[in-house]
Amino acid sequence: MTILVTGATGQLGRLIVESLLERGASADQIVAGARDVSKAADLGVRAVHLDYTDPASIAAALDGVDSVVLVSGSEVGQRVAQHQAVIDAAAAAGVSKFVYTSAPKATTSDLVLAPEHKATEEAIAASGLPAVILRNNWYTENYVRDLATAAETGVLSSGAGDGRVASASRKDYADAVAVVLLEDGHIGEVYELGGDVAWTYSDLAAAFSEILGREVTYVPLSFDEQVAALRGFGLDEGTVGFVAALDAGIRGGALADTDGTLSRLIGRPTTPLVEGLRAAA
Repeated sequence: MTILVTGATGQLGRLIVESLLERGASADQIVAGARDVSKAADLGVRAVHLDYTDPASIAAALDGVDSVVLVSGSEVGQRVAQHQAVIDAAAAAGVSKFVYTSAPKATTSDLVLAPEHKATEEAIAASGLPAVILRNNWYTENYVRDLATAAETGVLSSGAGDGRVASASRKDYADAVAVVLLEDGHIGEVYELGGDVAWTYSDLAAAFSEILGREVTYVPLSFDEQVAALRGFGLDEGTVGFVAALDAGIRGGALADTDGTLSRLIGRPTTPLVEGLRAAA
């Protein structure tokens, strides 16, 4: 079996390659697809040029490949077309397993990030590919910048209200990808993945306090207050609207659900919030 990992030089892609090796895949079974192949030199596996915007590079990268993990792209607004190019190439190549890293409840969520993932999941279904959908909740590492700000100000502010977030570390999600790639029996499944604990932003502030050794206070903001604050930071209107809508989704419970699927899949508890933040900071 040969496995292609797209986006292999990204933060999640690298960890997927490492997890595959840790869980028994040999280096010659793994192909690291990267826009800049030189950045994959330290992965210890064969690297190939793969650009989501270049269908020819995708087709070439799939030569001799049995399984593919499509790590969702990072360019919001362009991802549907980019993902479609990988789906089309994988279908043409006749791959036997296609794994996609999606978003929580992608087909029904009001989360601002969901529509591109929903469209991608629909494209995968339409392609007929033997697929596994991994709907990843938030990455704990997303809050490292907030931790740095809190170290200076002693404040965590957000428009998320009392919304809960079932985050896990990227390593946890990477291990889940490795499991479904290397094990039989997962094709056709859609897994909602999240951390074992759904925490509030008050809990996050307490975690910051423990890590920093100083009190960090959570200051909830209304939607309008957050918009004004983001504008005050000099952000453009598109970014202001996106961030405010994201936090509104969290406030509404878009990231709150967790049922232990991720920990059962990877065979261990997910990384606790404080531990994950410390490792990432």
